[in-house]
Amino acid sequence: MSRRIKLIWDFRGPAGTKTAEHHEIHLKEFIEAEKLPLNITGFETLHEMHAIAFMVVEEENMIAVRDALKPHRGEIWEE
Repeated sequence: MSRRIKLIWDFRGPAGTKTAEHHEIHLKEFIEAEKLPLNITGFETLHEMHAIAFMVVEEENMIAVRDALKPHRGEIWEE
């Protein structure tokens, strides 16, 4: 089994949570359009001025997704 990578987009400011929540919709649409094998997405409010949206991809899909969607950072996904 290959590793899974969590790709992360950061949103800052008072509207960060709403923006991250909306961005997750687009991540789900991308997963469906590209028929990616995983459907793990989400958003989190880290504090009132910083939120993230994320999606998890298989390592072999990471470079193609990264190049298409330009996440701000990534990390190994640990369930």
